[in-house]
Amino acid sequence: MFAVAGKDVDLPLAMDAGIEQILRQERPRTLATLIRLLGDFHLAEESLQSAILAALEKWPQEGVPQNPRAWLISAARFKAIDSLRKDRRFIPNDHLLNVIDASDRFHEVIEDLSVEDDQLRLIFACCHPALPLEGRVALTLREVCGLTTSEIAHGYLVPDSTIAQRIVRAKAKIRDDRIPYEIPGSGELGFRLASVLKVMYLLFNEGYFASTGEVLFRQVLCREAIRLTRLIAGLFPVPEVLGLLGLMLLQEARSATRSSQGGVVLFDDQDPANWDSVMIQEGMGLVQQASAVDAPGPYTLQAAIFAHHVHWAIQGNKDWRKIVELYDQLLLQQPSEIIELNRAVAVSHVKGAAAGLAIVDGILGEGNLENYSFAHSTRAEFCRKLGLVQEARSSYLRALELTGQTIRRRFLQDRLDGLAIQ
Repeated sequence: MFAVAGKDVDLPLAMDAGIEQILRQERPRTLATLIRLLGDFHLAEESLQSAILAALEKWPQEGVPQNPRAWLISAARFKAIDSLRKDRRFIPNDHLLNVIDASDRFHEVIEDLSVEDDQLRLIFACCHPALPLEGRVALTLREVCGLTTSEIAHGYLVPDSTIAQRIVRAKAKIRDDRIPYEIPGSGELGFRLASVLKVMYLLFNEGYFASTGEVLFRQVLCREAIRLTRLIAGLFPVPEVLGLLGLMLLQEARSATRSSQGGVVLFDDQDPANWDSVMIQEGMGLVQQASAVDAPGPYTLQAAIFAHHVHWAIQGNKDWRKIVELYDQLLLQQPSEIIELNRAVAVSHVKGAAAGLAIVDGILGEGNLENYSFAHSTRAEFCRKLGLVQEARSSYLRALELTGQTIRRRFLQDRLDGLAIQ
């Protein structure tokens, strides 16, 4: 299955995997450029769809062109002209002349495909605060990252039709409100940038903690979130952007050690010698740079917490009191049950498992995380350490019920089986 401009299409069975990979890689950037050149979201999507279908027909016989993106842009341009000529018989459309007149602009773009601004414009359009958050995320995952509707739906455990409706409504909002396809000016940038960073954060987390499927994490999503956030950091090198990028790099640096033989490897059991030292060094530098302000923001504080974990894992010691302090600062800025849950783990290392359990029970008592698997597995861990075997068993079972992620289910089942031995 492949996302082709508003539709999920099946690739030919004999399709070369290399061609599929090239089309997946080039689609988001090509679409971003076409939207700018054609000035019409729908026309750009339909034209790219036709161009990709033409590529699927020609490339296996003729070979992949030297510059695939330029080929797709050129093919889409002719498809757009054909489409507008047909429509003009019924509905006068001045866009036709614009498209024909834009031929010089097309050639200029094809000559210079290194420019990434088009994708940044698309990110800011998809993340416009006028759109509901769920619509921003779905639209960005689809149009900027190239995920299929089914892939997004699986990630959020909702029907395909729900995601499709969110995307349709978001596009209609962009069209009806005439949301500009541009990077906002300085007066509006602060609010818009916060919205963009939120989507980048959610995108990375969906890759870092795959919510369903056979793999523990989806590295393609993590790397795409890093690439896009790096683009944003290049344009807006403000502390919170640098902090978020640093957080992503420090987490992604451990990807090779997070699983082994099909199972979960917990942070404390990972070998830092196998972490990506280049990412660690860059991430640490970014966190240090972002933290050099009087009041670090929430992404920077999260990055600082993770940097402490990484630093002390390498040095062989941890200052849990410092981590609790950072969580306290984070909660003041961003009250959240998830952050409270993470803080409970740090508190348990300072005051014992009973203190951590009391915090988790308080969170679950409020009801907001009742359907969150990690809340129940955290409670189970505290109960296990306190020798509360029956309570631990009940919480592990509840955590199992709430996760569709295969490797995590295996991890929880192993923990549950371990209780029987005690």
